[in-house]
Amino acid sequence: MRAGNAAAYGQLYERHVAAARALARQLVRRTEVEDVVAESFTKILGLVGRGGGPESGFRTYLLTVVRRTVHDRSRIESHQVTTGEIEEYDPGVPFVDPALVGLEKSLIAKAFLSLPERWRAVLWHTEVERCRPAEVAPLLGLSPNGAAALAYRAREGLRQAYLQMHLGSPPRHDCRPVLGKMGAYVRDGLTRRDAKEVDEHVGACEECNGVLLELTDVNRGLRVMVGPLVAGPVFGGYAATLAKSAAGGRGASGLLRRFGGGGAGGLLRRFGRLWRGPRRQQAAMAGSMAVTVAVAAGLLLFTDEKPISRPTAAVPVAGPPPFAGEPMPAPVPVPLQSEEPARVRPPARSPVKTKEPGKARLRATVEALGSLVRARPGIVGLRLRNYGEAPSEELTALVDLPSGVTLVPPARHDDHDTVRTADGWECRPSGHDARCARAPLAAGQGTALFLRVRVAAQAPQGAGPAVRVDSGPLRVTAQAEDGVRTTGAPARFATDGKVAVRAIGNSLLTCPETGSGCAEARSRQRGRRDNDLWPMTALDQDDSSGTGASSGAELSLPKGSKVVWAGLYWSASATTAGPIKVRPPGRRQYTLVKPDDVALRELPSGPVYQAYADVSELAAASQRNGTWWAADMPMEEGVSRHAGWSLVLIVTDPAEPYSQAMVLDAATVVGGPARRVRIPLGGLSPAASPARVELVTWEGDADLKGDKVSLGSGAIAPEGGDRDASNVFDESSTGAAEMTFGVDVDTVGAELGADPGLTIATDKDVVLFGVAALSVRARS
Repeated sequence: MRAGNAAAYGQLYERHVAAARALARQLVRRTEVEDVVAESFTKILGLVGRGGGPESGFRTYLLTVVRRTVHDRSRIESHQVTTGEIEEYDPGVPFVDPALVGLEKSLIAKAFLSLPERWRAVLWHTEVERCRPAEVAPLLGLSPNGAAALAYRAREGLRQAYLQMHLGSPPRHDCRPVLGKMGAYVRDGLTRRDAKEVDEHVGACEECNGVLLELTDVNRGLRVMVGPLVAGPVFGGYAATLAKSAAGGRGASGLLRRFGGGGAGGLLRRFGRLWRGPRRQQAAMAGSMAVTVAVAAGLLLFTDEKPISRPTAAVPVAGPPPFAGEPMPAPVPVPLQSEEPARVRPPARSPVKTKEPGKARLRATVEALGSLVRARPGIVGLRLRNYGEAPSEELTALVDLPSGVTLVPPARHDDHDTVRTADGWECRPSGHDARCARAPLAAGQGTALFLRVRVAAQAPQGAGPAVRVDSGPLRVTAQAEDGVRTTGAPARFATDGKVAVRAIGNSLLTCPETGSGCAEARSRQRGRRDNDLWPMTALDQDDSSGTGASSGAELSLPKGSKVVWAGLYWSASATTAGPIKVRPPGRRQYTLVKPDDVALRELPSGPVYQAYADVSELAAASQRNGTWWAADMPMEEGVSRHAGWSLVLIVTDPAEPYSQAMVLDAATVVGGPARRVRIPLGGLSPAASPARVELVTWEGDADLKGDKVSLGSGAIAPEGGDRDASNVFDESSTGAAEMTFGVDVDTVGAELGADPGLTIATDKDVVLFGVAALSVRARS
């Protein structure tokens, strides 16, 4: 093509037009797709005519041009700029969508962009678009074996580039030798001695463990980070549409010759003269439909190919929810609660209608929050945003649940089992699925819908939930890739708004008051700070003669806050669970609370349980600040026994930015064979979003170090207790001043990465990780 062969450009068109259309269909109306495709190919033709443009990675270059073309057209149509103000366009660098700012700064993206263009091209086709080497070979002028070999070399080059990024940080002194060996480690190229050295270091170093995980699965990092960086937030819809589309138009080369006029070289020279013209002339070409259609004829964009139909659902895409950081209608949406307690990909998103004056345009995401786990309740979240300049029509959402996942009916059966949720949604079962309806959505507004579901014990693993939203002539679709899992932490509750999470708690066991050193241990002084070193006895701190074991914790909520949801959790070393007594601030009498759910687990010290009850109404009717008391739960005294409780809340906070919040019930043993557990945080805004996390953990030991918590950016120190990032579970609890033997209620804060997940690790201790409550600032 650079030599002036217009037929060669026809071949490029044949190979890549389906991809251009697949992306354009996610960004503009069906009637505008061909115009956007035409403009994009024309821009590249002009750039090549001037000596610029891609050398070998045509696909990624084309997708970047498509996105920028849509962006410029939208700016012109919305009168943000005139055609004469469109700046010079350089698609040689990624066009970063405002919703994805930060992706280009990730190490995997930097490493990818540092590779030779040919390596980037083969990685895009084989790893991001998941094409077989035989399909990629013609695009790169190689045999299938040659394409496979090139892909192998490119992956190794990506790993080395990624390691160099880490080595340039710089890492800690003791990490540098291990990082230098990791490339060979993942290829099984180390001696047994060196491999053991890497194993031992990674087992104790959270940062290097994260590097190793990235190196082991660079393909996934490419899909999560580089896919959206090139194709934008609609990468999932693009990938699904491309997979279903035809291989390209027919007869392109012949039509190019027919419409070219003056030979192939004349065609290239003609466009070269046009694109060497003034900026206003270039912008006018980009914005004028008449010129676009004329150029499209010369580029054979009128073919006999049938239109590509939009799929009913899109596969997931990495990137933050599209309406993050925007206000939602008051009151704060409060979803229904579910009933109980790897790596997860960020939510799928739907095609977006282009911006037109006086029109509504919608974008949707759908995903299981936390995880959908066999034989457990869970939550499926749908978020919808009107990006247009006019209200939508009435909304109807058909939520397609995975096989074995069913909508939980309302507590009371009325109006034919209609499930009424917050923010005006009404849902009811529709066969295997759920059909929901809502009043029109105002321009610039978003809405959230959280469906309580139950997963069957034998539910098959497979595709995630999908949704189709209809609003008059508008239709958007989305699908989450992750469906039912055999393990994980399902969401107990979730909501969006100006919300925050809080948690308090205390122990109901302590060391004997007459024991030597007990007073020092209770005041957190060094020495015997471990329930394994004492015959634990009941702690009874309240002023009631009717309780045998009691403890209190001080709750302080933000000014002007209201309780959205509250859950009470209690755990003990015992074979059976039962009710617990609770007394909120300002009340004189205890209330007996029965468990809604109980999880039984086994620790080295014996059987333990974690019980849960919804106490939202009790908390909402109580004083906002003061001491909560809990008493007389089923428990056992003795060495290595624990018993305690925690109150976990989601509250409104007028001072907070717009946020997303959810509570995950883990009830997961960490330690022993499972020294490291990663809990996916599906359904939250990724990519450098500040998060607050409340952690409830049972049977931690203060003097056994090696307990670490990470949100993907290294070990995090808790805000209370010893504040040691290497000993998070140190028997300290928010709201309690003294040692809380066997009980931890910790607050940590960090930024979420692009693939949110909570990692709990322990080297020596074995704990029951109970609950994780998160509030994460939605992206602006």
